[in-house]
Amino acid sequence: MAAGLFELRKDAITGWWVATIVDRAFHRDRFARAADQIDDGGDCQNCRLPAGDGVRLRTLKDFAFHLVGTDEQARALDESVAQVSLQDARASGSWRTIVAPPGEHRPLHAVGSEIIVDLLSAARAAVSDARKTGQTDHLQVVQNWGGQAGARTNHLCLDLYDLPQIPHRVAEELGGAARFVIREGQCPWCRLVRDEPNRPERLVWQDHDTVAFAPFASRSPFEVWIVPRRHDADFGRASDADVAATGEALRQVLAALSVTLDGPPYNLVLHTAPLREQVDATYHWHWEVHPRLREIAGLELGTGLPVNPVSPEDAVEELLNRTRRLGAARAEASG
Repeated sequence: MAAGLFELRKDAITGWWVATIVDRAFHRDRFARAADQIDDGGDCQNCRLPAGDGVRLRTLKDFAFHLVGTDEQARALDESVAQVSLQDARASGSWRTIVAPPGEHRPLHAVGSEIIVDLLSAARAAVSDARKTGQTDHLQVVQNWGGQAGARTNHLCLDLYDLPQIPHRVAEELGGAARFVIREGQCPWCRLVRDEPNRPERLVWQDHDTVAFAPFASRSPFEVWIVPRRHDADFGRASDADVAATGEALRQVLAALSVTLDGPPYNLVLHTAPLREQVDATYHWHWEVHPRLREIAGLELGTGLPVNPVSPEDAVEELLNRTRRLGAARAEASG
């Protein structure tokens, strides 16, 4: 009988279940997958727009989200969208991107700490400004790297989606975290950064400020969370030290993934408090990395149950072993 035993694991925060395959030996050739380049015809718009050097903020679409609700509600709306000013249009959301300096097409871990910190600082400012403006409900920050992950450019950038509603995934996380605090008396992510360093089978990296680990109920192979030790719900309030520490953790994690999986496509996602919610006691900002190493199959589409063909423990073992072997080989070559 072919290996393929599912172990049903429960996320302690959301209560969602994941089917993790635990009896299949890891074969790197099944998952190592280089990120596809985007055919831009030799013209990278993010290199020239907006004009200037350094990290820049580019607006791709104002009034990006038209909230229509159900089909019946949509029928009741006017066929045409009223003409509004750009300032008012942002009340219904926008799509912007924080772009690295012109010509910067290297992956995030390869560009050096200064650019990483500049990108994260711009994201922090965007979250802070959106909260002060108060025109939308949630600002989602993501990086899509590689064609398989939905990237539309080879340029290093972070996308900003200003949403007129709290997305379902975020709402489930908020509710689950609040229930966890009532039940356990502490923030679930504070519990994780305390406990995960004692579980070396899932610990990817840590320092004085940050812990990076594969969550117990990982939804995708080689999923990694980067969580600050200091509790705060809002990334917009992160200190310069927080931003620098997060940048270093991201650099370490993404470099290990690149070495292990041949520079894979991935989605990097910021989880931060919604803009109009008071969740300081129950929420904890953090980043998640989801390598895109496989296609979604029928079981997942039909049930909503994520299937992870690589257990987080096997993924971390592969990450650490391969990174150590590379480090030893480099030390021997330089010696």
